[in-house]
Amino acid sequence: VQLQASGGGLVQAGGSLRLSCAASGSTFTAIGWHRQAPGKQRELVALISRGGMTNYADSVKGRFTISRDNAKNAVYLQMNSLKPEDTAVYYCRTYGPDYWAQGTLVTVSS
Repeated sequence: VQLQASGGGLVQAGGSLRLSCAASGSTFTAIGWHRQAPGKQRELVALISRGGMTNYADSVKGRFTISRDNAKNAVYLQMNSLKPEDTAVYYCRTYGPDYWAQGTLVTVSS
């Protein structure tokens, strides 16, 4: 199984970024994005099942949208209205089976 995450970068507050996670080698029950800010625990940001059901952290509801392309086994996280507190390393994770991709850094400047 291979996971490739991409799309992080530096953006000003109020801006947008789109993260991508491409999976190969298996199909998965669900794929999600987690993030870890400096000095904080890793937390779930958003999750989408193979059937399209989604779950979001309260802190990103209304600003972030997770979507997936089952044909490409890829998941996307569209992040709008970014805030400095969204600054973190973002990790793509699969469920059933469980794998983690390398992190991608998102930095939001004020």
